[in-house]
Amino acid sequence: MSETLTNRLKEERERLGLTQAALAERVGVSRKTINTVENGVFVPSTLLALKLAAALERPVEALFAIETN
Repeated sequence: MSETLTNRLKEERERLGLTQAALAERVGVSRKTINTVENGVFVPSTLLALKLAAALERPVEALFAIETN
């Protein structure tokens, strides 16, 4: 059984009408970092996940979930 981290980052970002660049600026990372997290290439640190949740006005659990295959 394998586990992967899924996220709703793009949906929540778009809900607020933010670009990747605008969200990146809010949390202090590059636009590329936001892109790689949204596409599941990069798993964010706990600190970044908390910053993203705060910037998107959602609990961290609404953004990230563990999917079991």
